[in-house]
Amino acid sequence: MTAFTAPAMRPEPSAEPVIRRAERGWVLEAAIFLPRPVESIFPFFADARNLERITPRHLQFHVITPRPIEMRAGAIIDYRLKIRGIPCRWRSEITAWEPMTRFVDEQRRGPYRWWIHEHTFEPVPGGTIARDVVQYGVLFGALAHTLLVRRDVQSIFAYRTRVLRDLFGAPE
Repeated sequence: MTAFTAPAMRPEPSAEPVIRRAERGWVLEAAIFLPRPVESIFPFFADARNLERITPRHLQFHVITPRPIEMRAGAIIDYRLKIRGIPCRWRSEITAWEPMTRFVDEQRRGPYRWWIHEHTFEPVPGGTIARDVVQYGVLFGALAHTLLVRRDVQSIFAYRTRVLRDLFGAPE
């Protein structure tokens, strides 16, 4: 799965992440208003090292690709983390790169059947709306998603929103 399809809904900035069933798998959507211009927001997200800052500590998430990482279409980034205490590795490829507008990372190896994460940045009066749309599938299907994965993914993106709000002085 490599094509990215437009989402059916757009959550309000700073709302809790929304997960819905898709034709295939699930879609998470999250958005936050950050009171800074896109020229200062995009570079933060484009630096893979900042993933460690915006990921919950209990995941022990670390970028293991040697630095510097040149962000561009085709860039490969490797991570190490723990999911529910189980060590795992994750490899992503940047499949779309449009500086100051959007980028897409896709899991090439990792804990999901697939994971396609589009990051978009929309200049608005007084700042930028940073929006995440993630299409993903899980092993063991709907039961695993309902019992474990949904809560984990929502929690990770809710944490990310709180950290970004603190880092950039965003309103609640």
